Amino acid sequence: MLTVSEEQKRRNSTTTVVVGMSGGVDSSVTALVLKKQGYQVVGLFMKNWEEKDVNGVCRASLEYEDVVRVCQKIDIPYYSVEFIKEYWDHVFTHFLAEYRAGYTPNPDILCNREIKFNVFLKKALSLGADYLATGHYAQNLVTSGEHQLVKGKDSSKDQSYFLYTLKKETLNQVLFPIGHIEKPLVRALAKEYDLSTHSKKDSTGICFIGERNFKKFLSQYLPAQPGKIETLDGKVVGEHSGVVYYTLGQRKGLGLGGEGDAWYVVAKDLKRNVIYVERGEMHPALYTDYLTATELSWVAGSPPEPHPYRCRAKTRYRQTDQPCTISWIESSDGTEKVRVDFDLPQRSVTPRQSVVFYDGDICLGGGMIEGTGPNYFEQNRRLPEGIAV
Repeated sequence: MLTVSEEQKRRNSTTTVVVGMSGGVDSSVTALVLKKQGYQVVGLFMKNWEEKDVNGVCRASLEYEDVVRVCQKIDIPYYSVEFIKEYWDHVFTHFLAEYRAGYTPNPDILCNREIKFNVFLKKALSLGADYLATGHYAQNLVTSGEHQLVKGKDSSKDQSYFLYTLKKETLNQVLFPIGHIEKPLVRALAKEYDLSTHSKKDSTGICFIGERNFKKFLSQYLPAQPGKIETLDGKVVGEHSGVVYYTLGQRKGLGLGGEGDAWYVVAKDLKRNVIYVERGEMHPALYTDYLTATELSWVAGSPPEPHPYRCRAKTRYRQTDQPCTISWIESSDGTEKVRVDFDLPQRSVTPRQSVVFYDGDICLGGGMIEGTGPNYFEQNRRLPEGIAV
């Protein structure tokens, strides 16, 4: 896949691409691929978080060292920029506010919209770049002259869910060079070209903050407020360390044992400081037929037609796309609002998470989940027949 004709290299040689380098294998191979294709490639590292670990080591500094090694290996210039204030103001303060309100936010989506494809993109263009490239597993394809956001070829790594807020105008300035290949090949290429990141573990955790004891980290900003864990009929079965640390559908970390099925979080009451749990991943309180969503963002710039619209959607990253119908409804403030009715009941639909819409592999856009329909426990205390597990 790195074989490119001399003519193509010649044409590419007049195009400058800034690559968002994170210190991981994906962005390393992104830079490698573009370099082999003849582009003028520049590595640019973002430092968005300032904090040392227990040993006094700054994680960002270690990541930048990996960036330097890779850039020197493939012979491209490299730089580092800081967006610590921008990240704090536009991502992290929102992240804390959502948790404080009892929700479970997804900072990766906001980080892509506000940092990577906003201030970072502007920085790249100001440096003379024609394009910004990232190591996302997604594809930017042109159909009838219009840019479309398409799922990455590797379905297990596809990141289009986190990119749904991008508009076609932004995609016109963005490249996803590894979106059409699968992760094992990415690592194989990194090893073949002796990149130091070829065996580096994939990063997880909070965007730009990384892996850590999440409860301990969050408690630095939102002090713990212990309370009761109750069943829906009011029976106290344990104690929690703070409502903000739990999310709907959560099983691990509840500290509840006993015989029978595992316990799951089915509801949260911030005012009473109570977590509600029930046994079993199929408990009716976990399932609902529909949701409402606001803060809609459409890749094409406008919603798909006709109305109502049949497509597929997912309410969490790892979920399989679910068939649904989108209907537009009136909102009290005149903003766009939709109701999404699913063909099958959905589990653990969580307010202030994102619902993302697809037409096949094409990501249409998405929105913020505002609320859900009544769950099956509220309706009749049982699930309907034929539910998909």
